[in-house]
Amino acid sequence: MTTDNLERIQALSESIRQHDYHYHVLDAPVIGDSQYDILLSELKTLEVAYPEYLFEDSPTQRVGRKPDTGFAEVIHRLPMLSLDNVFGVEEFNQFINRVSDRIGVSPQELTSEPKLDGLALSIRYEKGVLVEAATRGDGKAGENVTSNVRTIRSIPLRLQGGDCPDVLEVRGEVVLKKLDFERLNSRLAEAGEKNFVNPRNAAAGSLRQLDPSIVASRPLSFYAYGVGKVSNNLGRSHSEVMGKIQDFGIPINPGLVVGDRKRIEQAYVELLAERDSLPYEIDGMVIKVNRLDLQEKLGFVARAPRFATAWKFPAQEASTCLLDVDWQVGRTGAITPVARLEPVFVGGVTVSNATLHNFDEVQRLDARPGDRVMIRRAGDVIPQVVRVMTEFRTKALPLVLMPRACPVCESVLKRAKGEAVLRCTGGLVCNAQRLEHLKHFVSRKAMDIDGVGEKLLEVLVAKEIVRTPADLFRLERDQLIGLERMAEKSAENVIGAIDRAKQTTLYRFLYALGIREVGEATAHSLAKHFGSLGGLMEADEAMLLAVDDVGPIVSSHILSFFASEKNCRVIDEFRVLGVDWSQTDSGFPDARIELSGETWVLTGALESLTRDEVSERLRSLGAKVAGSVSAKTTVLVAGPGAGSKLIKAQALGIKIIDEAQMLKVLNL
Repeated sequence: MTTDNLERIQALSESIRQHDYHYHVLDAPVIGDSQYDILLSELKTLEVAYPEYLFEDSPTQRVGRKPDTGFAEVIHRLPMLSLDNVFGVEEFNQFINRVSDRIGVSPQELTSEPKLDGLALSIRYEKGVLVEAATRGDGKAGENVTSNVRTIRSIPLRLQGGDCPDVLEVRGEVVLKKLDFERLNSRLAEAGEKNFVNPRNAAAGSLRQLDPSIVASRPLSFYAYGVGKVSNNLGRSHSEVMGKIQDFGIPINPGLVVGDRKRIEQAYVELLAERDSLPYEIDGMVIKVNRLDLQEKLGFVARAPRFATAWKFPAQEASTCLLDVDWQVGRTGAITPVARLEPVFVGGVTVSNATLHNFDEVQRLDARPGDRVMIRRAGDVIPQVVRVMTEFRTKALPLVLMPRACPVCESVLKRAKGEAVLRCTGGLVCNAQRLEHLKHFVSRKAMDIDGVGEKLLEVLVAKEIVRTPADLFRLERDQLIGLERMAEKSAENVIGAIDRAKQTTLYRFLYALGIREVGEATAHSLAKHFGSLGGLMEADEAMLLAVDDVGPIVSSHILSFFASEKNCRVIDEFRVLGVDWSQTDSGFPDARIELSGETWVLTGALESLTRDEVSERLRSLGAKVAGSVSAKTTVLVAGPGAGSKLIKAQALGIKIIDEAQMLKVLNL
């Protein structure tokens, strides 16, 4: 029976290693998590019963060791060098020219791969077994984090294949994926612990925990990007070596590209476009001469290799000075704190303002005018303050106090129970809300009044020519002529656009009214359910709750809006002024219900159609178009530049299609 138990332990260990390989390296798991847990549980039970068969490289030895009291120093047998940087095509070409001058010929084969933003790590295997793992440290010596690295499931404790070298040092990056980072911070917040600032800090902080069980609870990932000391020749090129590393069961840096300088330039553009949609943070692209003999010929300079460089992306984070905190009034009366900053270049643009979300966030960050702050801007996301660098605070700075009155109309501010947002109670008497409400009313997705932009609305509000949206339909050509940038022809065009906007659809009109929590999708559901504005205005709570997308909060906002005599008077004025919202909501007369009951979400850029056109077409086929991904989402259409919605959809296992597949569904 002893031999049988040993064979079973060995079989379970090998099976679990293979499943780890399929899950972490191939990204193609062949069993579910619960099935994996059953195998691991059986192995643990057998090892407890037969401790003589508990081996160092057992999959169970990733967790459970006693905490370290500190990290011993590890001297790197080959230094872990840093890279020189380039920041544009011209500097990239200069790098290629330097390489060509030194080897006497232009390199025909280069490689590129994403520059992962995590913690550099060196892992040493002897006879195929993991024996040591160390951080980069200063490049010459790092910290021994072997116990912690054993908890990272993507790192094999034993290499697979029969041709492993006697000694293999693998260099790579430990990262925390974006979705895992968000989940970790949520858990920390619930436990009342301090959040990590970004995934890189979270990965580094997790790997340096003294208790391996804490590291095991944090889903770290590892990707190899090269090798250190190796006893055997693994290939003639970097790409061959990385292929061999993957064959050993170690995940390699994803997105490896091999090609000439033009292909590498193209790869940079492609990777930059994909940056926000990737599951992990990257801050550029690493470029290497592919042939190892040429790498050896090129050698090193100071602390960096001559055969490689990092082509950096525009920084997504930068530090600057917080000059002041202003309070901005939104269309619904929401009071938002805005950080006024010393201008700083970040994310490809110069940023002088950033959101602080709400007063609770101001308090959490302890943001004060005069502080040094870290700003983050990713893709098209509004710049935000992610950290106050209090370590640079050398003197007492004034606290930011919560405002008591609206900064525009001086009306009382209120915060509803359970909400973090302060709101102005001024309504239509507040010029800020009036302007924002009008901007929303004329926007493309609402009444779509071409030529009536923010500048013109500011003048009309300032001169009190327009007080409510209905006043737009009272405008006459002579009132406009003479206003800034408003000649006779421009005035005629504006009046023409306003006249055309009188003919609209019910859902556009409802959306244009700016009822709190009633977005485009909810407005469409209301229009489809009630069929007329009168039916909606007469609805009670029970009738509203019967509508898709409408819950208790939304229904209360709708009831409050139509209970207001002022709002009802404005709606009556629309009717008198000839505004007609009786047009059919769908622009497609052959409306079908092929997608009835499905919920679609659009993210990223679309090339063939606008989002409005796609949304209309989807609704004509019976689908609901939502603005965010949830468990109820049926399909996500992901175009170039897709970001957090794509990441969430992947995590939830939602069907994801591209624009070409979408067009087939729409029969276009």
